[in-house]
Amino acid sequence: MTETSVQRPRPLRVLAAMSGGVDSAVAAARAAEAGHDVTGVHLALSANPQSFRTGARGCCTIEDSRDARRAADVIGIPFYVWDLADRFREDVVEDFVAEYEAGRTPNPCLRCNEKIKFAALLDKALALGFDAVCTGHYAQVIVNEDGTRELHRASDMAKDQSYVLGVLDERQLAHALFPLGDTVTTKGEIRAEAERRGLAVAKKPDSHDICFIADGDTQGFLANRLGKAEGDIVDESGSVIGSHEGAYGFTIGQRKGLRIGTPAADGKPRYVLDISPVDNTVTVGPAASLDVSGLTAVKPRWCGTAPSGPGAYTAQLRAHGGETEVTAELVDGTLEVSFTEPVRGVAPGQAIVLYDDTRVVGSATIATTTRAATAMA
Repeated sequence: MTETSVQRPRPLRVLAAMSGGVDSAVAAARAAEAGHDVTGVHLALSANPQSFRTGARGCCTIEDSRDARRAADVIGIPFYVWDLADRFREDVVEDFVAEYEAGRTPNPCLRCNEKIKFAALLDKALALGFDAVCTGHYAQVIVNEDGTRELHRASDMAKDQSYVLGVLDERQLAHALFPLGDTVTTKGEIRAEAERRGLAVAKKPDSHDICFIADGDTQGFLANRLGKAEGDIVDESGSVIGSHEGAYGFTIGQRKGLRIGTPAADGKPRYVLDISPVDNTVTVGPAASLDVSGLTAVKPRWCGTAPSGPGAYTAQLRAHGGETEVTAELVDGTLEVSFTEPVRGVAPGQAIVLYDDTRVVGSATIATTTRAATAMA
């Protein structure tokens, strides 16, 4: 009787997207340590690579490229820089500006994952013979017995990033690798691991906010692109109570920076309730008017087979938001969603990501909302 060897998964040819930060460096190191044939690549996303970082804000500078190269050298893997600046400008930056101009609130990180990292980059990787793209996102891809794949939340909910990956379809998941997703560790422990591996990025600050707005001034960025456009700020009755220099500079639920000269009758703060690019008007009102009981969402993308009929799910409405219980149904290509309890401050343009326990069902872009007060009237 011969001894039967344990069959191990075959090593993959992996293209590791290395931003120059600690997460992507550790992810690439883990992929190489697992026996995969790993090549590192840094994406040059700016035509002016000095423009996308100020301190801990932003990314994609020459400094980041050099940090990624040094990490690849320590790991012992080949490294390249790929210029995707034109695609990034067209698919992410221009989309971001157009969405704000239309009175919506986009999420550029989702768009980047959809259009750049798991479209342009993945397509190029597959054409070159790679099997998978590896990133430092905290999420998990689980392979079922029948070979189908599911996207799940990370083991550590505190670091879960599955929300910004909810745009990935089944084909993209088949070629995605997230080595940090099953790690239940603090960020400090990830940094300690990087230090043990000799990676100089171990103490590098995380980038945050929008990578192509290095100073964090979204309103200033949009004003520079779209120009000033003075308009009225009105209350729910339509009475003019202030003015603004561009409706694109506001988002649903915003409280600060409204510059309203007339105080509310009840003395309480007012929030942005609606943005109308047609007449360049911003409507404000009390916090209670932000409550919505349902929404419709368009451009659905499913992490597997599209669900049929109405179903009960949990939903996440922003990258760092909590879960809320919903019922949802796909009707003629539009996702119709009802909340079990009213939810506050939902903005058109944002993504809604549906979950079945930890499994990501899919995502869609919020088009309209139904106010809870209206629904109860």
